[in-house]
Amino acid sequence: MNTENSSITKHIHETAIVRPGAKIAPNVEIGPYSVIGENVEIGEGTVIGPHVVITGWTEIGKDCHIFQGASIGEDPQDLKFKGEKSYTYIGDRTTIREGATVHRATGEGEETRIGCDCLLMALTHVAHNCVIGNHVIMSNLASLAGHAIVEDRAVIGGMTGVHQFVKIGRNAMVGGMSRLTQDVVPFTIVNGQPAKVVGLNSVGISRAGIKIEARRNLKQAYKILYRSGLRMQQAIAVIEQEVDNCEEVDHLLRFLRNAERGICRERRDAE
Repeated sequence: MNTENSSITKHIHETAIVRPGAKIAPNVEIGPYSVIGENVEIGEGTVIGPHVVITGWTEIGKDCHIFQGASIGEDPQDLKFKGEKSYTYIGDRTTIREGATVHRATGEGEETRIGCDCLLMALTHVAHNCVIGNHVIMSNLASLAGHAIVEDRAVIGGMTGVHQFVKIGRNAMVGGMSRLTQDVVPFTIVNGQPAKVVGLNSVGISRAGIKIEARRNLKQAYKILYRSGLRMQQAIAVIEQEVDNCEEVDHLLRFLRNAERGICRERRDAE
């Protein structure tokens, strides 16, 4: 075991197994019967509960909290995986609750990445090669298939299934028990099986501190995208011409231009 300060051993339970080569920063707590692999790095102040397994080439940031029964950095559930060296990264202050699973990537040198200040509730699953931004919340039993991307401050409801390669945009909210097979446009709310857009995420946008003028611009862009009857490429052109420029609208347009799987459409009964 490689430690920066030998005094940290008092924070490691006597039944825990920490493999030689693991890098454990000061003030890390490791609970009973947890197993830490030889290629794992754990940042200062992180708390690892009991019966946690952290393996593979995994790096966990500072002040994280990983609860009992979680599995981090294990081999991906992917038939293409052949034992190659790949990585898992988890940012600072992220909480991973009971029984959650985060798998390392498929592909030599590839990575699965979770940002800072995220909350992954009990029994959530993050598959190989996923990328999750900062301040993301995944509710109980929500699952991401391989290569999914979740942008900053998105909220994913419980028991939601996300198809591989789907992107969930910034400040979006996904209702519980939804099925996502297409990209979720930033700043929107979606739900259903398959998921459909039901409106702008007005509450989430407000709580994120987005300025009133930008909110007005997003509302105008939303109406052009979903209510004008235009095809997406036509709607993008109209938004560029008619909606005042701001960072949020720029991000929305960038997302739309790169929506390779298509986007969730609006429900016909949406208000």
